[in-house]
Amino acid sequence: MIRASHRWAGLLAACLLLALSLSGAALSIFPALEGLSSPQAAAALSTAELAGRIQAIYPDVEQIRRAPSGRITAYWFGSAGPQAAVVDPATGQGIASVDQSRFERWLTNLHRSLFLGDGGRMATAAGAAAMLVLALSGAALVARRAGGWRRWLAPMRGAGSGRAHAEIARVAVAGLLLSSATALWMTTSTFDLLPDEAVTPAPQAEASGRTGMAVAAMDVLVRTPVSELRSLTFPSAGDATDVFTLKTDRGAGHLDRGTGALLAWSDLTGWQRVSETIYMLHTGQGAAVLGLILGIMALGVPAMVGTGVILWLAARCGRPRLRDNVPARRADTILLVGSEGGSTWGFAATLHAALTEVAGQAVHVAPMSSFNPALYRRARRILVLAAIYGEGGAPASAGGFLDRLKSLPAAPGIPLAVLGFGNRSFPAYCAFAQAVAEAAEAAGWKTLTPFDTVDRQSAQDFTRWGRALGAALGIELELAHQARAPAALPLTLLSHHDYGAEVQSPTVILRFELPKIRLIQRMTGHGFGRFAAGDLLGVLPEGSVVPRFYSLASAHRDGFVEIVVKKHPAGLCSGQLFELQPGATINAFLKRSPAFHPDHSRAPLILIGAGTGIGPLAGFVRANARYRPIHLFFGMRHPDSDFLYAEELAEWQRDGRLRQLATACSRGRMPRYVQDTLREESAEIIRLVQAGARVMVCGGRDMAAGVSAALTDMLATAGLTPALLKAEGRYVEDVY
Repeated sequence: MIRASHRWAGLLAACLLLALSLSGAALSIFPALEGLSSPQAAAALSTAELAGRIQAIYPDVEQIRRAPSGRITAYWFGSAGPQAAVVDPATGQGIASVDQSRFERWLTNLHRSLFLGDGGRMATAAGAAAMLVLALSGAALVARRAGGWRRWLAPMRGAGSGRAHAEIARVAVAGLLLSSATALWMTTSTFDLLPDEAVTPAPQAEASGRTGMAVAAMDVLVRTPVSELRSLTFPSAGDATDVFTLKTDRGAGHLDRGTGALLAWSDLTGWQRVSETIYMLHTGQGAAVLGLILGIMALGVPAMVGTGVILWLAARCGRPRLRDNVPARRADTILLVGSEGGSTWGFAATLHAALTEVAGQAVHVAPMSSFNPALYRRARRILVLAAIYGEGGAPASAGGFLDRLKSLPAAPGIPLAVLGFGNRSFPAYCAFAQAVAEAAEAAGWKTLTPFDTVDRQSAQDFTRWGRALGAALGIELELAHQARAPAALPLTLLSHHDYGAEVQSPTVILRFELPKIRLIQRMTGHGFGRFAAGDLLGVLPEGSVVPRFYSLASAHRDGFVEIVVKKHPAGLCSGQLFELQPGATINAFLKRSPAFHPDHSRAPLILIGAGTGIGPLAGFVRANARYRPIHLFFGMRHPDSDFLYAEELAEWQRDGRLRQLATACSRGRMPRYVQDTLREESAEIIRLVQAGARVMVCGGRDMAAGVSAALTDMLATAGLTPALLKAEGRYVEDVY
């Protein structure tokens, strides 16, 4: 429900919100400019003294006004008609015109009414209401993604438009909430829906009828500092019964022109004080710095509109068009999909095609948000493919599923299978799918197959689950999923460095020329416009449309693309990469992997890897321009054959990018593995972890398991475990 209201409010009001936010951001500059350009009255200056100075220069002055910025303006009627001037309070002399610039008037009319009068004011009020809904729902979604309100400022995970949208939102949401709420209040005030009419003095006592008292001598004005003044209106010259009208921050009153006595006074009401405060908060009049801050936050709206539209389009485009997708009431298999970015729909399409073509089943595919067992009259099974949003939340197309499942009076007599999609490096791996499986079990649903997961969109994991599903259905089900790869670009090889032949572990470091990047790619970060070590390079080998992924050992700032490749027996892609010579090309694309990036803190970084796992770790060290303390533990077979990046690591140690390098060799007279080196440095590692260090592990599964076991033993004395560090985002793995 929250996601739906956020999405549709944003899409429907996008153009209106763009106009309001951009005009509001521009208007926020003017209060600050007005305050900077206007001479300010001295703190001790009284209204009486100011009025006397102005009257001496302009004998026919009719009114003096003080703006929240401190600007003093005098109004009078001269031979040329009504006149006004900004005055210097120190002299009373006019120094500037009071005319508002055409541009400011144009912006004001656009922002307040869209040039449409009262109808436009109602439209802007609707825009403010939409922004309030967006801000509230967006705040809830950001908190959900971060893992709760207490983790509002915690490092945000994810990549691309999704992360940018959330990062901008959590910075700007406070300002947008304030701006939209105050705008709605001001609209209700404009249409006289609030009891905040302008303050008027109580009925006055009868005036003395006398004239001639100097304004500078009036006691009430002497006791009123200019800092409290709002306006002073002078009496008509020919009317002895007319009075001075004084308005201040406290209220309004009338003064006898002949005696200076206070004839009447009315204090500001509570409603009026609230309305004035809200006006100040919205416009920045009287709070120029706050206005500028709100204006900057308003600029987040166009950025969020852009990223929001990109996310919506990506979700729309990510949902495949399915042939033979039968209505729910006629289906014998219900396939429900919970997807955030759209990739899970691709797996659903593969499963739908297999069940339809191989088993001849009537399959209905729909988002999990459409879950309605009352429609599944002929269904014999329900299959759920569920991804994750943020730190364990429901993805975009699964809104309300769990609530509806838990509200069922009884479990349908239909067996259920749940398959989760996620990334094992995240603490809340497949948490939403797990919650679905547990809720179904608690409700008494029959299980078609045990709960299972797919790690990082692994086609192999999906195939394995498909075989188990086929066995449960009594059919042979082979799910050959092939993800739609992004458009590949040719990369030209610059250098080729071989290692490991002597120890039967041929490995090569390949450095490719960075392809030409268009300006739009640099600005958006698409393609090769922006990448970091730890991201993945998808290589399309000749004779295959299935990409192979290699962790990047370089970032876009390095000016090249670098990977480390181990040659596998009968490996199609690795074999072709080994044969490459400088000048040859491959077809490749980028895939972000934000879960395996160093955070931006200055806490120590413990890097652990073996074999080709050194690739992204070397990239992290190379990019350590801030000289963050990095401790690298690297396992190899023999230092004479496969000490990858030996020269570079030595150089990085000398220039301070690498604090410590500890190696382990599994071949030789005293074979050791990287976990053995960790145990030797246990005291230092415990100290680093207690100081907030982040641990990053890259390499084979066996190595990663050994490292985890060693750290479990070592950290037990400090009351810590790798699982606890993972939950805190301080232990991440990239294993294969």
